[in-house]
Amino acid sequence: MRSSHQKHKILALMRLLQEQTDAEHPVTMQQILQELQRQGIEAERKSVYDDLEVLRSFGISVEKTLGKPWGYFVEERLFQLPELKLLVDAVQSSKFITAKKSQELISKVESLASVHQAGMLQRQVRVSNRIKSMNESIYYTVDAIHTAILEEKQICFCYFEWAPGALGRLERVYRKNGERYEVSPWCLTWDDENYYLLAYDAAAGLLKHYRVDKMDRLEISEKKREGRELYENSDMALYTRKLFGMFAGKEERVTLRLPNRLAGVVADRFGTDTRVFREEGERFTVHVRVAVSPQFFGWISGLGEEVEILKPDWVRGEYKEHLKRIAARYEDGASLLAKELPKGRLEKEKE
Repeated sequence: MRSSHQKHKILALMRLLQEQTDAEHPVTMQQILQELQRQGIEAERKSVYDDLEVLRSFGISVEKTLGKPWGYFVEERLFQLPELKLLVDAVQSSKFITAKKSQELISKVESLASVHQAGMLQRQVRVSNRIKSMNESIYYTVDAIHTAILEEKQICFCYFEWAPGALGRLERVYRKNGERYEVSPWCLTWDDENYYLLAYDAAAGLLKHYRVDKMDRLEISEKKREGRELYENSDMALYTRKLFGMFAGKEERVTLRLPNRLAGVVADRFGTDTRVFREEGERFTVHVRVAVSPQFFGWISGLGEEVEILKPDWVRGEYKEHLKRIAARYEDGASLLAKELPKGRLEKEKE
């Protein structure tokens, strides 16, 4: 009497090959028959050979090893192992995806490989220990934003910042006293390991950006999306290139002088098509459009003392005042320390 599981035979065979085999781990005909029998499926060699041909005609690349170990395996998959490693690393390194959601996604990626290759992906994951987002709902927020963009609808949400709270913990503080934002979403962009939404704010008549992991209780509105002309006339590559940390500021064409060794930094920040002008003394100048902000000044100071803002004068002056304010804070601290500590101890602290 035939088993009630007989109709599952070819499906069981396909799952066995996809989950358990690769070029280094083939299965023999005997192992196939034993596994089918374990599942309550009676099979003969000839019927398995026929099933293997059906799988090949279906597009599954079942191959047979020529040498030892002898057996059958799936050679080509939808994703090759190097591609899966790339996907795993992208998920693991994304700050906006929480640690819990990252592990869920990685487990799903692993199912696209054999169990033996999945182990290699897991070992790759453990070498990383990056700070992850604390907002578990971001995964669904991104999906809702994509839906709103597809359906040409506006969205509503609350927007928050992290602030020191009770018991030494960080807590959410909602902007505008928790009043909901209402904007027209146009695209999602990636900058400095964070996800941002570029949206049209009708009240301000401007395109604005919002960090997706700081959006809460997002809903899709029934109102039609606005701001198409403004968005379509904007250059997204240029928009993200001129912002630093996605902080807005007055847009200006700034001339910088840098040492030649920082040419790669300019290429990374502004693109390899940026025009540069060589000078004597292993230096060059460059003209770039930026949003002048404290984040831009922080980027400049982080490049070292050899970098100089040449023009315009008002940006050069703002940067000078920015550095003065920072220096003054540390000068005040040194004066206070001198009053509180004995002279000998202060000298030791300086060392």
